Amino acid sequence: MAKIAFIAPDKQLFLQGRKIIHELGIADRVVIYLARLKRAVRLAKALEQQDVSVIISRGGTARVIIKARIQIPVVEIPISGQDLAQVFYEAKKITALDRPQVAMVAFDNMVYDIESLSAILGINLAIYRLETSEDIPARIAEVAQSDADIVVGGIKTVLLAAKQGLTHHLIRSGEFSIRTAFAEAEKIIQARKIEKEQAQKFKALADYSLEGIISINPQKTVEVFNPAAETLLKISAPEIVGKQIDQVLSGIEVDLCLAKRKRITGQTVQQGSIWLTYNIAPVIVDSQLTGAIITFQDITHIQELEAKIRNQVLARRFVASYRFTDIIGSSPQLKESKRIAREMALVDNATVLIFGESGTGKELFAQSIHNESCRKHGPFVAVNCAALPANLLESELFGYVEGAFTGAAKKGKPGLFEMAHRGTIFLDEISEMDKYGQSRLLRVLQERQVMRLGDDKYIPIDVRIIAATNKKLGDLVKEGQFRQDLFYRFKVLTLNLAPLRKRSADIACLAQYFVRQFTAKYNKQVEIVPAVYRYLQEYDWPGNVRELMYFLERLIIICNEQVITVDVVKQYWDDREDTGPDAAVTVRRPEVAEIVAALEKCNSNISRTAELLGMDRSTLYRKLKSYNIETKKTY
Repeated sequence: MAKIAFIAPDKQLFLQGRKIIHELGIADRVVIYLARLKRAVRLAKALEQQDVSVIISRGGTARVIIKARIQIPVVEIPISGQDLAQVFYEAKKITALDRPQVAMVAFDNMVYDIESLSAILGINLAIYRLETSEDIPARIAEVAQSDADIVVGGIKTVLLAAKQGLTHHLIRSGEFSIRTAFAEAEKIIQARKIEKEQAQKFKALADYSLEGIISINPQKTVEVFNPAAETLLKISAPEIVGKQIDQVLSGIEVDLCLAKRKRITGQTVQQGSIWLTYNIAPVIVDSQLTGAIITFQDITHIQELEAKIRNQVLARRFVASYRFTDIIGSSPQLKESKRIAREMALVDNATVLIFGESGTGKELFAQSIHNESCRKHGPFVAVNCAALPANLLESELFGYVEGAFTGAAKKGKPGLFEMAHRGTIFLDEISEMDKYGQSRLLRVLQERQVMRLGDDKYIPIDVRIIAATNKKLGDLVKEGQFRQDLFYRFKVLTLNLAPLRKRSADIACLAQYFVRQFTAKYNKQVEIVPAVYRYLQEYDWPGNVRELMYFLERLIIICNEQVITVDVVKQYWDDREDTGPDAAVTVRRPEVAEIVAALEKCNSNISRTAELLGMDRSTLYRKLKSYNIETKKTY
C-alpha cells in the first residue's frame, strides 16, 4: 500500500501532525519523522527506495527537499493567513508593543502576500529572504544589527536567534493547514496510482509487442527498449538504454521528427542483413516536446507474403496491367478522353459507363482509371457479360452457398463482387445482361452489399463499378431491354470513346507502335515505307484499333518482303471491306459529308478543319484531292 512520509522540522509540528494522523484514521499509511533541512534531504533520498508515494513537509525543509530533485512528490504545509496573523499577534504580545518591528527570516514559499497582511495588523515588517539553509546565520547577524524588536521564522532561525540573545518566535502551522496538506497528498496518491496503471499497461504492451519499440527523450537518449527491439537489432536493453539512438539505429529521420514535431511513417532502413520499416511519432505534453516513440518491424516476411498474394492475384488475373501512358495516340479526341478519364479516376465510388465501338479500347481505359485511383492496390476484376449465360453470370457475379443448385461446389464459392472488394469490377458489354441480373446489379449499386445464391444474409462490399457497352443504352431503355433506373445510375459519369475513323491522326502512330511490337516479337527485320501509313489512314477500320492491330500482326508474320510498300500491303490485305468498284464512294460518303461540314464550320480554314477532324493537314489535303472537294472561303 502506498505510504505518506510526514517530515516535521520541529517537535511541535511532529506532535501536531501525529495527533491529526490518528484523528484522520490513516496511521497505517503514514510514517512520521522529525528532521529538518539537510538531514531531511538525506532522509527523503532514502525514502525513494521505499514504498513512499508522497512527502509532506513545511517551510524551508519542504523547499530544500524540492530543490534536491527528489523523485517523490512533495506537498508543502501552507503558511496560511490565519497562521501569520497568529504570529503577528504573538509578536505584539511578546514585545508588549502596539507596532513592533518584526524581522522575518524565511524562504520565498513562506512569505506570500505577507506585506499587505502586516500593514493591516499594524506590524512594521522587514523580510530577510533565504536561498539556502546556509544563509540563516548571515541573516541573523544582519537582524542583530537592525532595530528589530523580534525575530520570527523556522526552527533553525529561532535557535540561532536565541543564541544571539534576540527575542524570537517560531512560525507554526494551524490544524487546518495540516489537514489540507494530507487531503492534497491523498489526491496525489490517487493520481500516481492511475499514472502507474497506465505505465504498467504501456510496459506490458511494449514487452509483448511483436514490433520493436524505442522511446527517446528530446536529446535522443534511449529510455525504453523493448524485447522485440532487442531481438530485431540483436542488442540487449542494458547496453543501449541511456545512450544515443544513433548508436543502435542509424539512417532514420529522428532529427526531423524532433525539430518539426512531424510524424514519420512507412520509412525503410537496412539494418545488417534485414530491412526494417519504421514509424516515428513525437510525444507532446502540454504543448511541450518530451521525446519520441519509434516503432519498427522486419519487413522481410511481409515482402514474402506480399509476393505470394501478388502471385495469387496474377494467377487469377485480378490485376490491371494498363495505364493511361499505354494508350497510344495524339489526336484531340483521344487527349480529351484521357483527360476526362483521369478526372473520373479521382472520384472513388461513382460508377463509370464507357461507351465505344468494339475495339476502341474500353478495357484499357477501365484499367487505367483503376490504376490512377486510390483503389490501385486492390483487385481489378473484369467480367464479359456477353460471354456467360444469364444463370451462370449470376452465380459468377454474386457467388453461391453449398447446395444452392445441382453441381454447386462444396462449401460454396464467393462471387466476383466479393473478390473485387476494395478494388474495381469491370462489367464489359453490360447491355447484354438480362433484366433479372440488372435488378440485382441495381441493388448492389444502391446497398453496397451482395447476397450469394441460396443464402439468406447480405455481405457488405466496397467496390467501384466500371461498365462498358458498344450499344446506346438510351435506345435499349426505349425498347424495354434495359432498366431505366439502372441506366440513370450509370449515366452519372459517362466516357465516350471516338472510333478510329473519327481520329485518323492516331492511325499512323498506332501502326508504328504495333509494327515495332510485332517485329520484335517475331524477330522480323522489315522496313515500312511512309506511304504505307498514309495508305492505312484512308481506311475506315470498322473494327477500330483491334482490327488495325490484328492486320499488322498478320502482315508482319506472313510477308516475305524486306521492304513493305503499299503494293505489298494490298497484296496481303485480302479481307479489306471496301474492295468493290463502288465501295470507296459508299464507304467514304459519310466522311465526305463530315469533311464538308467541318470546312463550312471553319470557314475553309485548313488548319482549324484538320484539328476539328483529328487529322493532320497533309491527310486532309489528300482527302480533299481524293474526294474532289473544293475549298472556298466565305467572308
